Amino acid sequence: MSSQEIPEDKHLPSEQGDAHHGGVAVADDPFADPGLPVHKPRIQDIDDRAAKRSERTVAMLFTVSMLATIAFIAAYVIIPVDKIVYLFPLGKVSALNFALGMTLGIALFCIGAGAVHWARTLMSDVEVADDRHPIAAPADVKAKVMSDFAAGAEESAIGRRPLIRNTLLGALAMVPLSGLVLLRDLGPLPEEKLRKTVWAKGKLLINQNTGEPLRPEDVQVGSLTFVQPEGLEEGTHEFQTEIAKAAVMIVRIQPDDIKDKRELEWSHDGIVAYSKICTHVGCPISLYEQQTHHVLCPCHQSTFDLSDGARVIFGPAGHALPQLRIGVNGEGFLEALGDFEEPVGPAFWERG
Repeated sequence: MSSQEIPEDKHLPSEQGDAHHGGVAVADDPFADPGLPVHKPRIQDIDDRAAKRSERTVAMLFTVSMLATIAFIAAYVIIPVDKIVYLFPLGKVSALNFALGMTLGIALFCIGAGAVHWARTLMSDVEVADDRHPIAAPADVKAKVMSDFAAGAEESAIGRRPLIRNTLLGALAMVPLSGLVLLRDLGPLPEEKLRKTVWAKGKLLINQNTGEPLRPEDVQVGSLTFVQPEGLEEGTHEFQTEIAKAAVMIVRIQPDDIKDKRELEWSHDGIVAYSKICTHVGCPISLYEQQTHHVLCPCHQSTFDLSDGARVIFGPAGHALPQLRIGVNGEGFLEALGDFEEPVGPAFWERG
């Protein structure tokens, strides 16, 4: 490069410094600590009215958080799950989801905003520098940490500002209620649903194949017929849920062959009705041995004796099949005389 190509504002090192280190000026310590800037007090540090305004602002944010949590719970209880509303520019949205999202978002945002505003306006903002130290803290360092913590708690003024402290504790205590309410949506409460079916006194026994009510003469000795309660229509919303508990099989046995006294009393002219749901894992029972009056579950080979109270004679099932008490109405049709007296299907831990 020629001397004509060197910019005029550039000079050789020897031209801009002294002879030290070849004419280049070098600082004694290029990484010297510049120190901390002079601390400038905030308006809240010098004006008590400004500090009070900030305190009220923080308390207001925490209070809004509490109100939003209450609104969350109210929305969850009041708004129907299938309600749809139009909101510009979102379009059609679920009213419940929108309300829950907004209220929970406001509750969490106000806690965060209140904490940030509290820290920036009322807590001490003096910068403190400290040297690094080994991980294993000696006793004097531990004492210093506890001292600093106590000083920080004092500087936060949480003890001197009960309005902020109480509203913060209230907001933090109420926000978890949202999670507790959401736990309710894990599924419907079973209540008595596992113990009861749609069978009731006077309900006709409807042949599942023909859809017609049955008369005693329609059931032959040695035959197996599957029935469902009157009024339970296939294709309805609750059909699958209810038929899973109410499915019944009826068998006609010679009355002299029935060994169990209660079974004989609950039958009609040798026609007995038992739950079709296996008491092992709930499989539908479908295999019947005419000579032995045994029914067999095809899933795990649990075997029940229908001539002896449907007791378990083989397999992993834990208890006998529940019996449905039946009779004949004034028109000559088979009808139920009530619901099962014990839960159908597999045992469950609440069962008493």
